[in-house]
Amino acid sequence: MTPNAASSGLSRRSFLASTAVATAAVAGGMPLLTACGASDNGSQGGTTSGKAAEKLLPTYVASAVAQPDLPSKNGSSAGYTRKVDLAALATSVPHKLGTGAPFTIMSPLWGTPPKTDCAYYKAVDAAAGTKVTWQNQDGNTYAQKLGAVLASSSIPDMVVVPSWLLVGQIPNAVASKFMDLGPYLAGDKVKKYPNLAAIPSDSWRMSIFGGALRGIPMPTAAASSVVPYYRKDIFDKKGYTVPKSPDEFLSWAKDATSAKAKVYACGDMAWVSAGIFGVRPAGPLGWNIGDDGKLTYRIEQPEYLEALEWTRKLFDAGVVHPDDKARTGDAGQRFTSGQILVWVSDSSAWYVKTAEQAKANPDFKIEGMDYFGAHGGNPQLWASSPASIWSLIRKGASKETVENALAAANFAAAPYGTKERMLVDYGVEGTHYTVKDGVPVKNDQGNAEVINAWVMLASPAPYFAHPDFPDVARKQVEWQQRMGASMKKTSTFGMNIVEPTRYANLSSQFEQLEIDFVRGHKQLSDVQQAISTWKSSGGDKLRDWYKQLLDKNGSGN
Repeated sequence: MTPNAASSGLSRRSFLASTAVATAAVAGGMPLLTACGASDNGSQGGTTSGKAAEKLLPTYVASAVAQPDLPSKNGSSAGYTRKVDLAALATSVPHKLGTGAPFTIMSPLWGTPPKTDCAYYKAVDAAAGTKVTWQNQDGNTYAQKLGAVLASSSIPDMVVVPSWLLVGQIPNAVASKFMDLGPYLAGDKVKKYPNLAAIPSDSWRMSIFGGALRGIPMPTAAASSVVPYYRKDIFDKKGYTVPKSPDEFLSWAKDATSAKAKVYACGDMAWVSAGIFGVRPAGPLGWNIGDDGKLTYRIEQPEYLEALEWTRKLFDAGVVHPDDKARTGDAGQRFTSGQILVWVSDSSAWYVKTAEQAKANPDFKIEGMDYFGAHGGNPQLWASSPASIWSLIRKGASKETVENALAAANFAAAPYGTKERMLVDYGVEGTHYTVKDGVPVKNDQGNAEVINAWVMLASPAPYFAHPDFPDVARKQVEWQQRMGASMKKTSTFGMNIVEPTRYANLSSQFEQLEIDFVRGHKQLSDVQQAISTWKSSGGDKLRDWYKQLLDKNGSGN
């Protein structure tokens, strides 16, 4: 079930404003597989993929419960558009797999943590046969807390680790301080936990750390989750045509902008410009072997500079809202108030803004603009990482603790249309939500207690479902399917790669440099010099390291 918020497929990611970029940023760290070493001195990094990975993976068994109305296609999420019969929900966990033995979980949480003995925690524990003590930490400062805990001798039984925190010493700690789950989940062993068995293999492949299956993943759709939204109600009223090329967009943007009326065509389009021009993601996914057989990083693509220059044209033309240029305020609020007509966010915003504005502004209509190519036509998009957050179990945990933790993860990964999903997402009827016109709606207690905790342990295959706005789920899936048709995988797709520590900060300057360049604070020559410096300061050696890794493990595409 999807509570009156983000879709379950994105329920964990959507709490972070920058997650669409962060999911690709798996970099830095200590050795994960010493067999994939670099040719020069210094700590090594690596990956486990190909045939070596296949031996470690759980057997995939698709869920037969609650088949989607819109199956996954072209790497999209699945979609559910029917109104759910709450009296006929399926059961995905017919027998409690937990024994009730207590264990602790540390996880990021955005918002005010509920009391540890709240009605929601008690209800899910009772249904799953578990007894969890939650050590919820502020999601905004989770990096510091995670680093400190992993450096200590006292680690909770289960810990949630996002991919964008795999920097510094954390990857080494993940490999050395968390348990190999292969004896419990590899091959047919996973069938004891059918909801975990239904997680796609690509997501499990991303859960291999230090040559062993250690993480329980949150699956993510390969198709893009970065959406250029536009105000369809205003487009219709003004008679605007949705642009289908970079030149058309700039021309429309100039016509639509009226600084005097405080209406601007768009916010910062940097995320979208990369897709328009075919620039690969940051991090390991940015490496790819081209048709010419050469291995290059994203900043070496000619399209990289083209995307930056087009984004700069928008700023230079004055069509970007001044607050977006200054990077202040809430761009989402500027979008709903009509101050900007195009706004870039993740796919969860489609539902969030629709629900938010349903009563306040009934005329409000949000749509996702399709990506177009650099010269019009279809774009060249790149597949996203199949997993971005994991829950892990500490080494030394007792067999009973491990089995209870896996029971909890199996319960949390229940598919849409089940009693377990309903409980995890909404809590208890009458206590946390009521049903109005066949749609569950959280009350104040539900909003206070049923927040991002259990959903952090594991997720089913990505999906969209909004009982109160089913048409939004349909649009989300169809948009991803259209974009997925123009999607390719890079050579490093599906590999959980950790780069050697000597390269950990090699690309760190580019984020700020890109921000400064598109706003006119830096020149093109500054970017070109940074690329040249990147190559001579380690980029070329990092290329050699990636070449060895790909030669050994094979390409991800």
